[in-house]
Amino acid sequence: MKINEIGEFGLIDLIAGKVKRSRKYQPAAWQGVKIGIGDDAAVWQGADNIELATTDTLVQDVHFSLKTTTWEELGWKSLAVNISDIGAMGGVPKYALVTLALPGDVLVEDIVKLYDGMLKACKKYQVAIVGGDMVTATCTIITVALWGCLNSGDPLTRSAARPGDKIAVTGFLGDSAGGLALMTGDKIVDTSLTKYLRTAHLHPEPRVNEGQFLARIGVKAAIDISDGLVADLGHVCQSSKVSAIINTEKLPISPRLKQVFGERALPLALFGGEDYELLFTAPATVMETVKKESTCPITVIGEITSGKPEKVTLLDSRGKVLYWERGGWDHFLSSH
Repeated sequence: MKINEIGEFGLIDLIAGKVKRSRKYQPAAWQGVKIGIGDDAAVWQGADNIELATTDTLVQDVHFSLKTTTWEELGWKSLAVNISDIGAMGGVPKYALVTLALPGDVLVEDIVKLYDGMLKACKKYQVAIVGGDMVTATCTIITVALWGCLNSGDPLTRSAARPGDKIAVTGFLGDSAGGLALMTGDKIVDTSLTKYLRTAHLHPEPRVNEGQFLARIGVKAAIDISDGLVADLGHVCQSSKVSAIINTEKLPISPRLKQVFGERALPLALFGGEDYELLFTAPATVMETVKKESTCPITVIGEITSGKPEKVTLLDSRGKVLYWERGGWDHFLSSH
């Protein structure tokens, strides 16, 4: 069987199962581990507090194009996507390791700009780059490993959603996917709209403070939206062994995204990905407190239900089911 026959998440499940079975042969190595493969970050009990770690890789012409992305923008995003993982679990990002795989003809000045972008993210989120590695390669590859900690309490996890929980998100959805569409084909004349959507894709602002706030207020389940709302909610459903209903008319879609893409804005918000907003669930009483006390926009978009794991149901404004395929927003079908 080939990797492209089981897909990314099928391969992750296979590896996770193999790793889990290995734990019984090395119990001392796993002592203190609270969460391994399967969440936004790994979690273990440190000497003084709970520690977290995550890693992410960006590959040229797979995750980014140097034709549409500046080196400084690339630097910011490479740190931000990792910071978002720590933030999604209610953690505080602390220390980063950066590994670069580079062709020999890359300009030194460009790598300086790359680090300018990284260090801007480090300054905003109080992260220290403490080391890394550098190797030669046929294209540019950036891998960041990030460590963090919890100031108090338990981490937010994908496995803590319960039937009856309300589902909510921070900020707007779909802007990043809209920005990518403009960078890779769609053209508009309004430069202010182009700049707004392009920035949403290349300069995400991780919800670190918001993640810590949610953990303090009593939220238990959360994930950052990197794969897309429906896909990431599916991860929560799978981990929590629940189902979910999304009321699509309640999705927070920015007026600017609607202005540019019209009816395409909805599938961009549902399936586009890389918004790096927080998707979280909580009982109604906790959710009301979150909405009252949050300093960022919070929108309730649905509810967790019992039922088959991974089942995400989309409803239109009339309560009719919207049928969709997992292939992505291009395969989104009209309601029946």
